[in-house]
Amino acid sequence: MNQERILKVLVAPHVSEKAALAGDLGNAVVFRVIPNATKLEIKRAVELLFKVKVDGVQVSNVKGKLKRNRFGESRRAGWKKAYVRLAEGHDIDFALAE
Repeated sequence: MNQERILKVLVAPHVSEKAALAGDLGNAVVFRVIPNATKLEIKRAVELLFKVKVDGVQVSNVKGKLKRNRFGESRRAGWKKAYVRLAEGHDIDFALAE
């Protein structure tokens, strides 16, 4: 796999109540990823950037919401998120990450 592509796979960490619960119960971290990212690319990107061991990756496509405005209705863009389960003893602390 191309090193440049792997570095562009992760967009941002996703912060929500559900993501916090996944982190507390399942030692998982949630990321927003590019829409055409594969599980293997996500795994390699997390291992490369954060120097941790990844046990598994689950991905989910989030549909964009339908919103109303003064012009009628419009749809927000959909996006893809990845639940990355870390190996026992590994942790990602975003406050210390560079």
